[in-house]
Amino acid sequence: MKRNSDKNNKWQRMGNVCNISYIRFSKIHDLPVFILLVLVTAFLCVIASPVAATVETQHIATLGVSIENPAQTQDLLQKGKVLYEAGQFAEAVKVLQQAVKSYSSQGNELRQAVALSNLALAYQKLGNLTQAQQAITASLKLLEKSSTAQNLQVLAPILDIQGSIQLDLGQAQQALNTWQRAEVSYKQLGDQNGITRDRINQAQAWQVLGFYRRGLTILTQLQEELQLKPNSLNKAVELRSFGDALQLAGDLDQSRRVLQQSLSIAQELDSPQDVSAALFSLGNTAQGQQDLKGAIVFYQQAAAIAPNSITKVQAQINQLNLLVNTGQTAAVQTLLPQIQTQLAQLPASVTTIYAQINLAQSLMKFGTTPQAIAQICAFALQQAQDLADKRAESFAQGTLGSVYEQTKQWSIAQNLTQQALNIAQTINAPDIAYRWHWQLGRLLKQQGEIKNAIAAYDTAVSELQILRSDLVVVNRDVQFSFKESVEPVYRESVELLLQFQQTHPSELTLDKARQRIEALQLAELDNFFREACINAKTVLLDTVVDKDNPTAAIIYPIILPSQLQVIVKIPKQPLRNYTVNKSQKEVEGIIIKLREYLLEPDRTEEVQGLSQEVYGWLIKEIESDLQESGVKTLVFVLDGILRNVPMAVLYDGQQYLVEKYAVALSLGLQLIAPKPLTQTKLNVLAAGLVQPPKDFQQQFPPLPEIKSEFNSISQAIASTTQLLDRDFNSKNLESKVNAVPFNVLHLATHGQFSSRAENTFILAADGPINVTQFDSLLRRRDQTRSEALEMLVLSACQTAVGDNRATLGLAGASVKAGARSTLASLWHISDKSTAILIGEFYRELVKTKVTKAEALRRAQAKLLKDYPNYSRPGYWAPYVLVGNWL
Repeated sequence: MKRNSDKNNKWQRMGNVCNISYIRFSKIHDLPVFILLVLVTAFLCVIASPVAATVETQHIATLGVSIENPAQTQDLLQKGKVLYEAGQFAEAVKVLQQAVKSYSSQGNELRQAVALSNLALAYQKLGNLTQAQQAITASLKLLEKSSTAQNLQVLAPILDIQGSIQLDLGQAQQALNTWQRAEVSYKQLGDQNGITRDRINQAQAWQVLGFYRRGLTILTQLQEELQLKPNSLNKAVELRSFGDALQLAGDLDQSRRVLQQSLSIAQELDSPQDVSAALFSLGNTAQGQQDLKGAIVFYQQAAAIAPNSITKVQAQINQLNLLVNTGQTAAVQTLLPQIQTQLAQLPASVTTIYAQINLAQSLMKFGTTPQAIAQICAFALQQAQDLADKRAESFAQGTLGSVYEQTKQWSIAQNLTQQALNIAQTINAPDIAYRWHWQLGRLLKQQGEIKNAIAAYDTAVSELQILRSDLVVVNRDVQFSFKESVEPVYRESVELLLQFQQTHPSELTLDKARQRIEALQLAELDNFFREACINAKTVLLDTVVDKDNPTAAIIYPIILPSQLQVIVKIPKQPLRNYTVNKSQKEVEGIIIKLREYLLEPDRTEEVQGLSQEVYGWLIKEIESDLQESGVKTLVFVLDGILRNVPMAVLYDGQQYLVEKYAVALSLGLQLIAPKPLTQTKLNVLAAGLVQPPKDFQQQFPPLPEIKSEFNSISQAIASTTQLLDRDFNSKNLESKVNAVPFNVLHLATHGQFSSRAENTFILAADGPINVTQFDSLLRRRDQTRSEALEMLVLSACQTAVGDNRATLGLAGASVKAGARSTLASLWHISDKSTAILIGEFYRELVKTKVTKAEALRRAQAKLLKDYPNYSRPGYWAPYVLVGNWL
C-alpha cells in the first residue's frame, strides 16, 4: 500500500494536530454513511468531514431505494450496521462479505455495490486500507454500469467513502477530485446537506495539499451559507463539523464562535447528544487555545449531559488528561474511579480500546503503579485481538511496552515494542511505526546498543519526514502533541549522534546532527502553519560560506537536556563541535533572565554579565579561529529559547558582538538563492500607521516618528512608494503589492510575533493582517512579477508577552513573505531610536554598498556610540536580520 503520494504536502495534516493532546477518537469521515437499503426517503445523519474530532457514536445514514430483495439478505445489512455501530468491525466484515456474496448470486448489482461500500467502511476502520480500496473500487464499478436515478442516489455517499479512504492512503489530490465529483452528484439530487459535507471535505483536502487560504475561503463561504439556514439539528451538526474543521485549520477563535453557535442551537432544540458533542468539540478548541480551565469545564459539561456511556467516558478521559497535566492530584483521584467503573461496563469496541489506551497514557504521566497501567493495556490488547483490529492492537502492544520501559525491564519492553512494530509494518502504518522505532531507539540506547539505537532513530525520523502532513489524519485515536510526540524524536536522535561523535569523531556525524536539527526547525514551522511551508529553491549555507561569502561563519547551538552542543562551520574548514556543560534548564533560566533585563532601563550591568556568560558558551572557544580566518559575519542557526535573545548583544567583557561582527540569523542549513543586495537597485514600498486601530489602542501606543522614518527612507532611496495611516489598509496594500514594482517591503506599524499563527499579525488601519495572509498577499505578486522580494522590514513589531516560542512567528512571517531577508524587531522600543536606526540602515545599504548584515551592524553601532540616550542594548539590540545576509 503506497502512502508516499503527495509527499511534499504531508506535514500539514500532522501540523493540524501537533499542538493538541486530546483524544481524537474519530474523524468525521470515520463516521461516514453506512448505507442501508430501505423503503424510506433518504436522509444523512452526520457530516462526513475528513479530519475532524467528534465524540458521537457511529451514525448511520439510510438511503431510500425501492427494493424487492429477500429479507434474509437485507437482515445481513442490518446486522452489519449494528455491528459497525458497536465498533465490532471484524464481525461486521464477516457479515457484510456474506451480504456481498448473496447479492452477487441474486445478480442485484445495486445492492451488491451498497454492501461493498459498507464493507469498505468496516475495512477502513480496521486499518485495512488495501482491502477498503479494493471494496470501494468494486462498488463504484458496479454502479457505473448504468446511470439510473437509484444509482445516482447511492453514488454520492459512496464517493464520500472513497474520498475518505483516499485521504487515509495519503492521496489528497485524488480525494479532492472524488469529493468534487460527489458534490456534483448531490447537486443533481438537490441534497444541500451532502453539498455542505463535501465542501468541508474539499476545504480540508486543499489545506492538506498546501493551499491553506483556498481551504479557509471555502469554509468562510460555507459559514455564510449556514447562517442563512433556519435552526435545525442538521444545522447544529453542520456548524459543529465546520467548527471542528476550523480548529484543525488553526483558526481557533473562529472555531470557538462557530461551535458556540452549534451548542446554542442544540440547546434550543433540546438534543442532549448534540449538546454533548458541541461541548466536547469546544473542549478540544479551548485546549488548542491553551485555555485549559475552560477546556476542563467544557469536558465536564459534555460528560454530565452525554446520553451514552462511551461519550461520557471520552469526555472524562480528556478532562483527566488535563487535570494530570496541570497537577490537580485531588481532582484526578476523584475522577479516576468513575472512569474505571464505566470502562469496565462498556462492551468491547474499538472506541473502548482507544479510551483505555489514552487512559493508560495519562496514568503513566500521573505516576500510577505500573502494574495497574499494565493491566489496562493488557485488557485493551486482548480486546483488540478479539476484534481483529490491527491498528488498535499495535497501539495497545506498544503502550504496554512503554509501561515496561518505565519499570526498566528493557528486554520485555523491547520484545513488546518489536511486536507492535511488526504489526504496524504489516498494515503499512508509518504513523504508528515511527512511535515504535523511536521507543526501540530509547530501549536500545539503555542497553548500550548505540549503533542500533541510532539506526532505529534514523528510521523514526525518516518516517516522520515521509508523513509530513499525514499525522492529523492517522493519529486521531490517541493523545498526540508536537512537543511530546515529534520534537523529542529529533532532539534525542541528535543527542545520541553527538554522544557517538565523542568516541567516533566524524564530520559526517556532525553534518547529520545539524541536518536533523534543521529538520526539526522546519517541522516546527510546518506545525506553526499547519501545512508544509518551505518549497522555495534553496542553496546550502556551506556553499555560500565556502564560495560566495568566505568571510562568514555559521554557528549551530543545540540545546540538549544535559548539555549545550555547538557545531561550527568556518570557511574552508571541516565542521567541528564542542560541548558546554550547561543543562537545558540552566540555559533556559539564563536566557529568560537576560531577555527580561534587556527590557529594563537600569539593568545594563546585569545584561553585560549574563551576555558575557552566553558569549562564553557560543563564541569564546572559537574566538581565535574566527580572527585567523578573517571572519566578519556570524550567521546563527539558533535553537529553542536562544532565538529570544539577539546575538548582537553578546559581550566579551569589553565589547558587544555587534562591535566586532555583523550578525544574521538563518532558519536552517539552506538559504533562498542568495544574491548580494549591492547588485540590485532598491525600490521600496513603505506602509505605516501612526495611530493603531481603536480596538488595539490600549495594547499598542502611537508611533509619531513614522513620518521621520519614511523621510529617512526617501532620502536614502529615490524610488519609494508610501501608504500612510488611512491609506494603509489591507485593500490598498494588496492593490499596491500587485501594481507597484518593488523589491523591499517596509512595514512601519505595530505587530506581534507569537508561537501561534493566529496571534501573529501586523496592524493596518482596518485591523490586523494575519501572517497567513502574507502568503496570498505576496505570493500572488510572484505570479505576475519576476522581481524577487529582496527584503521585508518590520520595524515596530514585538514578540508576544510570556511566549517563549514567539520567535516562531518571526520565522513564519519571513517564510510566508517569500523574502530573501527579513529585518524585524523582537520587542517594541523607542519610536525615535527606531527612526534613527532605520535611516542609518538604508543609508549604509545604498551609499557604502555593504551587505545587509553589515549595514545593520553599522546602524546599531551608530546608536550605541553616537547617541548617548540610546546606547543601552534595549534600544539597538532588538533588530535581527533573518535569511540572506548578503
